Amino acid sequence: MPISMTQRDTLRALFDAHPMLRARELRAAGVAPETIARAVDDGDIDRIARGLYQLHDAPIDTDQGLAEIAKRIPRGVIAMVSALAFHGLTDQMPRRAWVAIGTSDWTPALDYPPVRIVRLADKYLRQGIEHHKVAGVDVPVYSVPKTLADLFRNPRLVDRSVAVEGLRAALDQRKASPGAIAEAAVAGGAWKRMQPYLEALTSG
Repeated sequence: MPISMTQRDTLRALFDAHPMLRARELRAAGVAPETIARAVDDGDIDRIARGLYQLHDAPIDTDQGLAEIAKRIPRGVIAMVSALAFHGLTDQMPRRAWVAIGTSDWTPALDYPPVRIVRLADKYLRQGIEHHKVAGVDVPVYSVPKTLADLFRNPRLVDRSVAVEGLRAALDQRKASPGAIAEAAVAGGAWKRMQPYLEALTSG
């Protein structure tokens, strides 16, 4: 069997297991750049961003942009308003995806999807990370309590009304308990700002 056929079979098997893959992942599995290019030309896979591919007939996920970000910014975490939207706690759809990275991490340069980078100190960066499957990709997203703490702690980045509405929605939808929210706010340095709002929304 020709090598190119073996590589195409390998490529297809990889995409059957992982709907979205980076070029370096394909090359590491033994698929040559020429084979990748031919698969794109033949319409078997689509190049959705620089060095990032998916099956042509892959189902479209509404959060696919988050999956692309997870592939291209492996150390990043979906944060702030984007995390709030992911959890269904705001009607706002940010034009750029909010991604948290460390204070000393390199700044990613993406042509697509558009991102807004927020740098968090180490003591905040690794708190409250959840992992969700999006378009077959493991995407790290901050939990509801952690997201609310970040929003209240950073009023200069996000309007306070967004944080308050997110808090109200989290309580109304029972996405997080008052105790869990308060605990995350204390750990996240946001308790003084959040306390009056949480107490007002849970009184009576």
